Amino acid sequence: MTATAFRMRLPATSANLGSGFDTAAVALNFFLEIEADPADQFSIEATGADSEICSRLDNNLIVDTYSRVLERQNVRVQPLAIKMQNDIPLGMGCGSSAAGRLAAVAMAARFGTLNWGSEQILEEACALEGHPDNAAASWLGGFVAAGMEGRAVYAARVEPPASWRAIVVYPSKSLATSAARAVLPSSYPSCDVVVNLQSVSMLGLAFAQSRGDLLGVAMRDRIHQPHRSKICPLLPRLLPIAGREGILGVALSGAGPAVLVIVGSEEGVKPACELIRSATAEVELAQLRVCRFENAGAQLYLNPGLAGSQIHGINKP
Repeated sequence: MTATAFRMRLPATSANLGSGFDTAAVALNFFLEIEADPADQFSIEATGADSEICSRLDNNLIVDTYSRVLERQNVRVQPLAIKMQNDIPLGMGCGSSAAGRLAAVAMAARFGTLNWGSEQILEEACALEGHPDNAAASWLGGFVAAGMEGRAVYAARVEPPASWRAIVVYPSKSLATSAARAVLPSSYPSCDVVVNLQSVSMLGLAFAQSRGDLLGVAMRDRIHQPHRSKICPLLPRLLPIAGREGILGVALSGAGPAVLVIVGSEEGVKPACELIRSATAEVELAQLRVCRFENAGAQLYLNPGLAGSQIHGINKP
């Protein structure tokens, strides 16, 4: 570790998991890593996924969020020299905006000496996101069920089974969350809502109790996936493979267009990947990312020799 003022690592996430629309997510072990030091003016040095976009100062999610939080607190905006290694692709449904907002709010708490604790940072990030699932999973790690009442965030987490593996299937083109939201109806038939309630009631238990036999039913969805299938071409091709070759469940990752495939064991990864490639032969794929579930959540490193507020409650290695 270099003696930098702020360093944080935040995991990617996959939200909704089928039935858990805007309520459930799980952290994955690829990350946004970010460092920041006080400077005379803002600068960003970015490597990894979408580095060209991440390095731009104009309309930059992290810089804009950091500045807005401090301005709302009537605190001077301290320019920062930012370095980031980003492995979370933008616009794919893997929680890039949640990780970025969490990092920005944590930096505002640090460099604005706001004396915010972990709960306040999470609440601010969830308020900016508009829903708590991705941010809570990235902040806390594991499988998270989360809800909001006003600004208050309520979250419960469990550690997914260690033997389960995740395969994130990326198409060649990204999708804006706003476009994925735009295709959803304003109301739903009661029968569809009941099916989702049945499914989501089992979702957390399936993760907590290693119930792979329940996961396929727990991830079935009638609220968002049927509508998003029209703009997420991988989903209708991959949903039918659930239950085959050790695949426990399939769902759109967040708002898409990537798809999350959960496999019951390490040994099942290779045949599952072969089945995925066969099922998506007519669609151009960007990547199949095999990963584990991430239980540690956000990791914060602070230089103890520097004055300023500490962030209480967040994981510190």
